[in-house]
Amino acid sequence: MGKLIVLKVDGDFNQGFRVTLEIGDYGDRPEVEVLGNLPPAPELVAQYSGWQSSYRRLGKATRILKAKGAKIDGSLKTRKQECRTQSFEFCDRLNTWLKAESFLSIREKWLSKVSTSDQVRVLIRANNPQLWQLPWHQWDLLERYTFAEIGISSLECEAPPRREKPPDRSQVKILAILGNSQDIQVEQDRQRLENLPNAATTFLVEPQRQELNDQLWQQHWDILFFAGHSQTEGERGRIYLNQTDSLTLDELKYSLQKAVAGGLQLAIFNSCDGLGLARELDKLHIPQMIVMREPVPDLVAQEFLKYFLDSFARGESLYRAVQEARQQLQGLEDDFPCASWLPVIYQNPAAVPLTWLQSPEPATELPSVQPVPPTLPPWHRWRTVLVTSWVVTSLVLGVRSLGLLQRWELKSYDQLLRQRPSELADARILLVGADEEDIREYKHPLPDAVLAKLIEKLEQYRPVAIGLDIFRDQAVPPGHNALVTQLKHNQRLVTVCFGTDPEHAAAPPPHSPADQLGFNDLQHDNDYTVRRYLQSRTPNPIAPLSVCKTPYSFSLQLAYRYLEAKGIPVNTTPDKNWQLGHVIFKRLEPHSGGYQKLDARGNQVLINYRNTPQIAQFVTLKQVFAGKLEPEWVKDRVVLIGVTAASIQDDHNTPYGRRRGLEVHAHLVSQMLSAVQDGRPLIWWLPLWGDALWIWAWSLTGGILVWQMRSRCVGKAESPRRLVLAVGISVSVLYGLCWVILLQGGWLPLIPAAVALVITGGAIAYIPFPSRQPQ
Repeated sequence: MGKLIVLKVDGDFNQGFRVTLEIGDYGDRPEVEVLGNLPPAPELVAQYSGWQSSYRRLGKATRILKAKGAKIDGSLKTRKQECRTQSFEFCDRLNTWLKAESFLSIREKWLSKVSTSDQVRVLIRANNPQLWQLPWHQWDLLERYTFAEIGISSLECEAPPRREKPPDRSQVKILAILGNSQDIQVEQDRQRLENLPNAATTFLVEPQRQELNDQLWQQHWDILFFAGHSQTEGERGRIYLNQTDSLTLDELKYSLQKAVAGGLQLAIFNSCDGLGLARELDKLHIPQMIVMREPVPDLVAQEFLKYFLDSFARGESLYRAVQEARQQLQGLEDDFPCASWLPVIYQNPAAVPLTWLQSPEPATELPSVQPVPPTLPPWHRWRTVLVTSWVVTSLVLGVRSLGLLQRWELKSYDQLLRQRPSELADARILLVGADEEDIREYKHPLPDAVLAKLIEKLEQYRPVAIGLDIFRDQAVPPGHNALVTQLKHNQRLVTVCFGTDPEHAAAPPPHSPADQLGFNDLQHDNDYTVRRYLQSRTPNPIAPLSVCKTPYSFSLQLAYRYLEAKGIPVNTTPDKNWQLGHVIFKRLEPHSGGYQKLDARGNQVLINYRNTPQIAQFVTLKQVFAGKLEPEWVKDRVVLIGVTAASIQDDHNTPYGRRRGLEVHAHLVSQMLSAVQDGRPLIWWLPLWGDALWIWAWSLTGGILVWQMRSRCVGKAESPRRLVLAVGISVSVLYGLCWVILLQGGWLPLIPAAVALVITGGAIAYIPFPSRQPQ
């Protein structure tokens, strides 16, 4: 049983809306009714109009007739980007509006009464046509619900008339109108309709009005389908029947009334700009309609119909089938921005959604031959393996979710990393470190004069950015004024502060501009190893008493300056991940790879260390001052300055052993630059369901392998050794496959899969064989 959520929205964007929320089970009266308000939002209408204009300027071949000679200005790439940008901005504004304080009572009641695992139908009932146009599926509240789809309706409704005669439930009867096909391929739609199960489809190809009228009047139909050109004129919809004739649905009023009385359940207009068609059909009380909000590209229309019919005809509900089809259209949005915004259901609230007929079970005849003892079906022979693997996988996933395997998963991850091939040092980075000889010469902490002179010396060779990984929260004379001058006026210079904990924080230099500051905190796991880093604290809150308030990391500030100099944009995606060029740095979640219950606030990313003894070219302070520095070591590079003397504690555990903090930050900068410029992979992981499938597959592998070995080795003394050897080889194959995938950046569950494989294999080794014949 699913949930029906109804939002009755009455008002307009200039005065605001009165909203009523109703929640109940399908087919029952509402259990909950709550009142709320949405504030006036005329700017939302203006922003939608801006997006709509950019969408309609894309110039794609759509199922709407354009005036001949119409000209679209600008490159297609630019128009696509403009459309995407405006869609993101519109969705942000829409969600801000739906989070208004006067609307919170409805949002909170919804969340408290409806589980995110429920099958949900959401019906937006409104008379304001601008509300119908909104892409309600982009509401962040609905993103929590996997099985939720939206329909629209007017505030007034009337139940469809009773069917004139009992329906023929052996077939779904479809009247398919293939209208004016100028510049589009409606034949593709015909092919999708011709091979549907349990369906009888009648095609009218570019019909005359009288021919269509007769078919609607004389026969009983379950589904009316139209493919071709259509558009909305004011509030009325118009369809183009053939090359010369078009009409509004009001001109088919009586024949459509007859069709609804005869049992018409669903109208599908796989054509452009269909909200006007929905408004006209609503007056006839048709149960359901599927239309397109805006002009629809021909290929998008074809793919939507394919996805929808594949899902609907296999037994999915109408709402679920539309949801799956709409979501699959997202795969086309590189070429057709916002394609997934187009399909929408128009629902008569008094009607029950149509379901597809299922194929009847074929009749079987008993054989007339002499009966023989039946053999056990394959399912029964393998049921033990399947059930055992399922139980073991569930147990392993449960233990893993408690974090009991995390330590071993992280250690195995480190081992796989170390076994990757060696890599070259990063030629875009230079490390300048104060070693023991420099400390003896200049003392510690290094005086301001030494740092100012060092920065001035490096500046002569034109680096892209200079990162000073040395705390300078207090003056270290002599030379403080010289360093202050560098901090104030050197646009290439980035300095550091440390810590969100006020007790252990280090303040930034007092004269350093806020936009030239980065925190250099490193994230340590429970075993004190640095495997992840914080690109930015947003939305991670900063302790109000901390003196280090910059939201950006030291490494991100340096990478940003390098990429900016190369003309590569740095942005954030709508889901708040950093995007450098075309590369998106997906932030860690509480359950990511081997991490369980991770504190994943902020933009934390796994570190993909380079497997190299030295991350970059290294020079000491004395070498710089002595002129033992080649200009090409500095020019157009990122220079990191720090202390590398062993007597000054700044060592950190990494999967590749102990590394200085300066080196770790160089790895972080290198990772960002390499991913963008060299295509070097980032570390990725599977979602929870992907992990579960992977672990179950290896559990099943262990069970099947041992089962097969047992069936061939019964009675042999060496069979236990062979079983152990076979399981050992399987674990080795698993290890090798995880290593190969990690070369491409993928972190797969090695330890949980190996545990599941071994336990399932061991269990099957001791479970008795079932009889091959029923007793």
